[in-house]
Amino acid sequence: MEKEYFFNYEKMGYVRGKKARGCILCLIRDSSPEVEDLCVLRDGLFLASVNLYPYNPGHLIVFPCRHVEDLRELTGEEELRLSELQRTLLDVLDRTHGPRAYNIGYNMGPDAGASIAHLHMHIIPRYPRELGMADLIAGKRVLVEDPRETARIVRKALERVGFRDGGAPELSSRISPDPEAGREAAGKPRSRRRAH
Repeated sequence: MEKEYFFNYEKMGYVRGKKARGCILCLIRDSSPEVEDLCVLRDGLFLASVNLYPYNPGHLIVFPCRHVEDLRELTGEEELRLSELQRTLLDVLDRTHGPRAYNIGYNMGPDAGASIAHLHMHIIPRYPRELGMADLIAGKRVLVEDPRETARIVRKALERVGFRDGGAPELSSRISPDPEAGREAAGKPRSRRRAH
C-alpha cells in the first residue's frame, strides 16, 4: 500500500526557522518582531491570541501579561478578569464561528503537555463531523481557516462590542445574540444558543 502525504509547507518554515529567544508569550506581549502577533485583545491584565497552529478554526489562547506558570499565582483581580474575558470570547466565537461545543483548559507543566511555560488557557471550538479522512487515516488535521483570517474576524467582532487594542470596556453586559448576523467563517453551522 502506497503512503500518501499531507503537505503544510508553512509548518516546515516554523520547524527549520529561527527560534525566538525567551518566552514566546512575553515576546507577543512586548510586540517583539521576532514572533507573529495574532492578538485579538489586549488589556492591562491579559492578552488573547489566535493560536498560530490551531486545533480548529477559532482556537484562542488567553494569557496574563505577567509571566506566571501556575494558575494559583493569579491575583484575585486577574482571576475575575480572566473569567469575564472567557465569557466574552465564548460569546464572540459563538457569533463568528458558530461551534457546537468547546474544550477549555490549561496544560500546566511539561508533563501535562505544556510546550510554553507561561500560563495560558486554550479555548478550542468544536464542530459536528470535524473528523475527516485525513484525521482518520493519516492522523493529520486539515486546517480549514488561516489563523490570520481568524484573528481578523475575531478582532472585528470584539471591536463591535467595544474592545479596541490597548483598552477594554467593562464586561458586565453580555453580548446579545444576533440571529441576523451572517457567519463569517464559511462552511460552519450556526451554534445552538445556550441559556445564560
